[in-house]
Amino acid sequence: MLRFKIWNEECRIGCMERSLEQIASEALQMSVEARAALAKRLLDSLEDLTPAENERLWIEEAARRYQQLKNGTARTVSSEELFARLDTRDRK
Repeated sequence: MLRFKIWNEECRIGCMERSLEQIASEALQMSVEARAALAKRLLDSLEDLTPAENERLWIEEAARRYQQLKNGTARTVSSEELFARLDTRDRK
């Protein structure tokens, strides 16, 4: 589980740790406009990654996905199945 240390004005001596799930839960209670602004800000922050950071994150993601396949918690999908799903999904 990922944990983040959040500092604010009222917390000068210590800090409060919040899980990614807690932060996401709070964000999902925001208005659509606020969530969109937050998403843009978060995506923009990824543009500041160095090539080494970007590579490290992709390696971690590949390892996570590989582990899911090994554990049976994920499965592969053929490109034909993927495109068939995309063709039949509801467009919003």
